[in-house]
Amino acid sequence: MDQQKIEGLLGMAQRAGKIVSGEFAVQKAIASGKAAALIVAADVSERARETVLREAEQKGIPVYNLFTKEMLGRCLGKEYRAVAALMDRGFAKTLDERVRS
Repeated sequence: MDQQKIEGLLGMAQRAGKIVSGEFAVQKAIASGKAAALIVAADVSERARETVLREAEQKGIPVYNLFTKEMLGRCLGKEYRAVAALMDRGFAKTLDERVRS
């Protein structure tokens, strides 16, 4: 896994408007069926992790446990973020490829 390439991909998705972040926005994206992939920070609370994982599993959305809240937020140009959802299938596919490499 090339962390720098993943960070760059998430930043590009943010600039393109193809990512939402924060628990409420991610839950809304999952419920609407628009989320293509989820990124959950490694240090997110157990309650938030379980909620998001349960919802993602019900919709068949892949979930990636990457970074800390601070690192995920930095990738997105925010202070910190616990969860984020890629809203574009192309970005989601590229993320999957970069995580697996």
